[in-house]
Amino acid sequence: MARSRGTGSIFKPVGCRKWTIKFSARGRTVREATGTADYSKAQQLLTKRLHEINTGRFVAPEIRRICVSDLAEDFLRDYRINRRKSTSHAERRWRLHLEKFFGTVRVGLVTSTLIEKYIDERMSEGAQNASINRELAALKRMFRLGHQATPPKVSWLPAFPHLTEDNVRRGFVDDQQYAMLAAAASELWLRAFLEVSYTYGWRKSELLNMRVRQVDLVGKTLRLFAGTTKNDDGREVTLSAMAFTLLQECVRGKGPDDHVFTRAGKPVRDFRNAWAKMCNAAGVPGLLLHDLRRSAARNLRNAGVPEGVIMKIGGWRTRSVFDRYSIVVQSDIRDAVGKLERQRVANQSIPRPNDESQLSHNSGDFGTDGGTSTARNSKIIN
Repeated sequence: MARSRGTGSIFKPVGCRKWTIKFSARGRTVREATGTADYSKAQQLLTKRLHEINTGRFVAPEIRRICVSDLAEDFLRDYRINRRKSTSHAERRWRLHLEKFFGTVRVGLVTSTLIEKYIDERMSEGAQNASINRELAALKRMFRLGHQATPPKVSWLPAFPHLTEDNVRRGFVDDQQYAMLAAAASELWLRAFLEVSYTYGWRKSELLNMRVRQVDLVGKTLRLFAGTTKNDDGREVTLSAMAFTLLQECVRGKGPDDHVFTRAGKPVRDFRNAWAKMCNAAGVPGLLLHDLRRSAARNLRNAGVPEGVIMKIGGWRTRSVFDRYSIVVQSDIRDAVGKLERQRVANQSIPRPNDESQLSHNSGDFGTDGGTSTARNSKIIN
């Protein structure tokens, strides 16, 4: 019996005992082997495919065979082609975590439930929410690239949750602690490195890769060229008196392409031991280098520097950095409380506690004037 138009068909190819289904999807004819000689099971598969087409969940057979590892290959290639600075991090997240769980999984089988299972497994391994979010972001990027490919390798994008992160920065250095660190810095390069970090809040990689040509002793400025920073934006700052003196000594006798921060004539790369020794001597063991970046932002804010200028100095693109760093100026808090107090006094009809005469005069309002309040209430009622 002929089937209705749009309901597909079931047939056996010549010389084959098993059924094949045929239907139309997205303007083209699709033939799919059912792998069964049972007509009712073939009919069930055809019904399933037609339902997927109607609900927009249909995955073409050629896409159905694609695994997440295929998407990962495209993802990492995209990182290399665009020369992203975080390529090594992306490769590590895939190799150490994502590949073990998703590597051989077909793309069409990656659902929100499977992603939640991955999250649960990573949490059981002790992974922090921030780490899991970065891994899921990489996986999401893989699927998005697959969806944008020609022809598409992903028919639909699953939902990727974002876990709550406790990413408020708490480490700061005050001026007294910094003075102790400066006194404990036994080498010129470390003292200069410390000064620039604490003054401008520049990143470790930005400072260690700095060349002599970026230090302008005549104009007393310090530059970061475009493309050498984390966000590829160039920056320029005026040198403070102390930074000028220290950097002047650091670049003395060097060529324009030489590194500014050197030790025994070689560029400084790994200074964990020197850093730990300095921090222990200053009485602040466990101090992170990034604490100086946070402290620089807070110091500039305390000095009244506009936040837009601070962001340009330190290389922050978004306002959210101040929320994450929890940079709150105490004078702002005092001013806010003072304004609140003055507003409450202005709007409040209740007399202040220290105005005893006023309290005594109004005590009748509460029925303690020997009948005055009763008489007044009587007038109101009448």
